[in-house]
Amino acid sequence: MDLNTVAAVEGQMNHKTHRDRDKIWNLNDTASPADRETIHAIAEQLGLDPICCRVLYHRGYKDADAMLAFLRQSEEKMHDPFLLTDIEPAIARIRRALDTHEKIAIYGDYDVDGVTSVSMLYLYLREKGADVCYYIPSRCKEGYGVSAGAIDYLADQEQVKLIITVDTGITANDEVLYAKSRGIDMVITDHHECHAQLPLATAVVNPHRPDCPYPFKELAGVGVVFKLLCAMEITLCREMGKTAIDGVRLICEKYADLTAIGTIADVMPIVDENRLIVTLGLRMIADTERPGLSALIDASLPSTKIVGGMAVPLNDAERASQRKKRINSGFIGFGIAPRINAAGRISNASRAVELLLAETEEEARKLALELCEINLQRQIEENRVAEQAYEMIEQNFDFENDRVIILDNDHWPQGIIGIVSSRVTERYGLPSILISFDGAIKGPAPTPEDVGKGSGRSIKGMNLVDALAHCQNELVRFGGHELAAGLSIQRSSINYFTTLMNQYAREILSEDDLAVHLDADCELTMNEMTLSLAEQLTLLEPFGVANPVPQFVLRDVTLTRIIPMGNGKHTKLIVAKDGVSVVAVYFGMATARFMHHVNDRVDLLFRLNINEYQNERTLQLFVQDIHPSESYLSQQNAERRRYDEIHAGASFDDEVEHILPTREDCALLYTVLRREYRQGHTSYSERTLLSLMQDAAPGRFNYIKLKFILRIFQELNICGVLEPQQGYYIFDIYFTPNKTSIDKSSILKKLRGQCHKKQ
Repeated sequence: MDLNTVAAVEGQMNHKTHRDRDKIWNLNDTASPADRETIHAIAEQLGLDPICCRVLYHRGYKDADAMLAFLRQSEEKMHDPFLLTDIEPAIARIRRALDTHEKIAIYGDYDVDGVTSVSMLYLYLREKGADVCYYIPSRCKEGYGVSAGAIDYLADQEQVKLIITVDTGITANDEVLYAKSRGIDMVITDHHECHAQLPLATAVVNPHRPDCPYPFKELAGVGVVFKLLCAMEITLCREMGKTAIDGVRLICEKYADLTAIGTIADVMPIVDENRLIVTLGLRMIADTERPGLSALIDASLPSTKIVGGMAVPLNDAERASQRKKRINSGFIGFGIAPRINAAGRISNASRAVELLLAETEEEARKLALELCEINLQRQIEENRVAEQAYEMIEQNFDFENDRVIILDNDHWPQGIIGIVSSRVTERYGLPSILISFDGAIKGPAPTPEDVGKGSGRSIKGMNLVDALAHCQNELVRFGGHELAAGLSIQRSSINYFTTLMNQYAREILSEDDLAVHLDADCELTMNEMTLSLAEQLTLLEPFGVANPVPQFVLRDVTLTRIIPMGNGKHTKLIVAKDGVSVVAVYFGMATARFMHHVNDRVDLLFRLNINEYQNERTLQLFVQDIHPSESYLSQQNAERRRYDEIHAGASFDDEVEHILPTREDCALLYTVLRREYRQGHTSYSERTLLSLMQDAAPGRFNYIKLKFILRIFQELNICGVLEPQQGYYIFDIYFTPNKTSIDKSSILKKLRGQCHKKQ
């Protein structure tokens, strides 16, 4: 047997412990019988499916009024923007600039939140007659935040007297003082976590300020700008004798779409007024009159349909219908946002602003296609960097002792490392920080003084900003959110920084924090899964953080078919129970990696979905995770125990247990192994091998018979059989084997002696 093959298979099996760990399912449904009665009564009162009410009930909406308040939304419920600390001095300074025609610069971040913030504020101020420009730093050349160089440019080239920051600036203490020295005032609007000392700006509007009484802290950067504009417009309305709600409605009607895009893209909780804003924004987006946004939607949605096996272009009515159906928070987060984001990662974020500001369809179409091309480049670069990161982790990371993955590279594009960090954290279930020195090496070779830029993602249980603050003596600068942050660091500090971060993480993170948890709202039976329920669950939209897509558990179903999709990148399953079957799609699960087999009994964690094809609507499941069912595991354990008993000499009745192998059984197994070997398949788990044999001869093989045949093959040297780890086998087929008879097997002779019905 090839030792390299053995080592490779053992490595794959050990590899699974880090990448494919079983996930812990948390079932939120803890309803007592009394709760169930209450839920059914509410369901009857509201005319809703009881399952829909169960979901709402366990998310904290305990009566009919609370559920209706969640389902019915209106802008009147938004919080008073004047509760934001410094909102009034911010308005006063902006109005002064408008009255005196001072040049205003909007200084934004290069992500979607920043781009939508810049676009919205620019449109509003321009409508008010402002002399306004915008500035977004280059991610690669300048990095995150306000810089002295940018202030010099705005002072010298643009003659700016007021800078308004959006989605940035909360840590710009030195830069605010420098701007003052250049004769520029600053109004800061931001939503990132504050350091102990706030910048001494004209106004600092941030709901995370310790002295800010604003009741909802989870606004995106664009949400803070939205509230600033609401306050501006309320002030103007009151001066004209109108009501405050008139001002709020005006801002909603004009800018809820941009606010929704930035809020969804920045992964803000979709609750409270974020939910109101996103709901209004999605309605606007479906019928958008912005040429740039319309062009980007068209470029992101399929433009053809399949008719008779051929691609046929959609007509205008079909495109409009598709837009209304497809536009939701998921489409914004995974379709629109990445294209806007790509501009700041690969090119220049100003191109995305230009798209949102575009006034003609021709200009918008050109820019939308450009962003799509940039996004394709981003995907290619992201995959390249991700594969390099995975290889570094598998080769060097100490999974037993370390808790934070920290990697650095001289050539990774700085615009890519944040999303790769997200992928690393999702894949390994650990906080991660990727650091790039791309563009930081000034001389002919790297030096300890080189300053790299890093981007990190964390997991629940470790606030990344707090962790970085613990290590701040090793950092040039840092900032961000609880689960995502950025930093700058000298090359010479990386090793000690890594040590400090892991020491901190070991103290903060428990074993439970390190486990991968998936939440499910409740268990369903096959009969409870209906099209009507799937339709009603859309009433809970928009979905996002703190209002996730409902997830359910289905117990002990049988896998009747396993079908590759997308060239094997995804897997479609047909599952059945109690005479009912349903389609379940497992996106991202390559069929080659799928560890279950036809006739396995499994539990599914899934989302309900409606599949629409050729005007037919059918229910399907989107699988999030899959486990062997408890009854199936119990059966497997019983089979293993019985095998051990018989192996130890226990008697058995072959007419009942069907254990004794025949010559034909052995020949069939050898034929299957030889066929698989020719196709390059040399290693199998017991379950995989048993599934192959059940496909080849339904009802003929069971676990115990298979195990004894493998022992006979090993004993008689019919083929190479190695079991490097319990339940996993490696085979080596001899295409010119010595002729032998299974009757020579001492194992078979002993087995026949244990049988009640001797043969």
